[in-house]
Amino acid sequence: MGIENICGWNKVCIIAEMSANHCQDLETAKAIVVAAKESGADAVKIQTFRGSTVTLDVMREEFKIKTAKLWEGQYLYELYENAYLPWEWHKELFSLADEIGIEIFTTVTDKSSVDFVEKLHPSVYKIASFEITDIPLIRYTAAKGRPMILSTGIATLADIEDAINACYDVGNKNIILLKCASQYPAPLEEINLRSMDSLKRIFGVTVGFSDHTEGFLAPVVAVSLGAKVIEKHFILNKEDNSYDKEFSLTPNEFSEMVSKVREAEAILGESRYYLTAGNRKSKEFQRSIYVSEDIKAGEELSVANIKSIRPGYGLAPKYMDKIIGRKALRDLKKGEPLNWNMF
Repeated sequence: MGIENICGWNKVCIIAEMSANHCQDLETAKAIVVAAKESGADAVKIQTFRGSTVTLDVMREEFKIKTAKLWEGQYLYELYENAYLPWEWHKELFSLADEIGIEIFTTVTDKSSVDFVEKLHPSVYKIASFEITDIPLIRYTAAKGRPMILSTGIATLADIEDAINACYDVGNKNIILLKCASQYPAPLEEINLRSMDSLKRIFGVTVGFSDHTEGFLAPVVAVSLGAKVIEKHFILNKEDNSYDKEFSLTPNEFSEMVSKVREAEAILGESRYYLTAGNRKSKEFQRSIYVSEDIKAGEELSVANIKSIRPGYGLAPKYMDKIIGRKALRDLKKGEPLNWNMF
């Protein structure tokens, strides 16, 4: 299987990120999967970690969160232990997603999480931006042969190159880079969506956008700039006591985002120039040369009796200079479209 099985390349793939919004309640997690499907998501993404797979249970100062206002003052281990999705729920969530017809995959955080999830046959693996410098993890995950989604929030170009090369080293070239700002919530001025073009040009891979802003303006703009994947946090109710609620969308909000993304896709169309069916039809109303006053047979055509007007059933206006001074072969009535057989 490949990422193309999520939604195909004929439309943007929209991913509902569950993250910590399950609030460590299985019924809430299952309801998110169902609501994501109903809201128009192509896939649901969960996260496979425990506190011990991402950090240490120590209280040293460098393990305390200082830069994320939502979680400021907490220790990393405390945050992750309070936010993780129990691993024993994964199989049930994967089965539910398969039953209702929505793809599901996960962010892995260490080799044990990869080994665990691999038994569930995910369509794709995700590496979060905070793990993008963990080259052994990326190489190990990519070696499973499944498509790789790499978030780039805190990554330098050199970091991204190392991560991509780690995938290439094990023969995996099915890579998607997601532009993101690793701030929660992320201020708009930090997003820099134009850099997606640089990522695509430099690395020659598909690009998308993992959004941590409030609202959904940024994902719609990202699509207009070439994003083929949109990932957005999804929550059932912002009254829920979730770590991620400030930058998550409710089902109604998510549905509206999906609608706007699909509208943006329709507006963008294709990169080649051509006339659409509607524009071809509208050519009927372009300008052409018409008889503007009755003309007798043998009378000269002039600016006094022919005119460039709408609609477009007569000769093109570019022929006006060649027509002026020619003599009518028959009587011409006002309102007739001019053609070459009339003079």
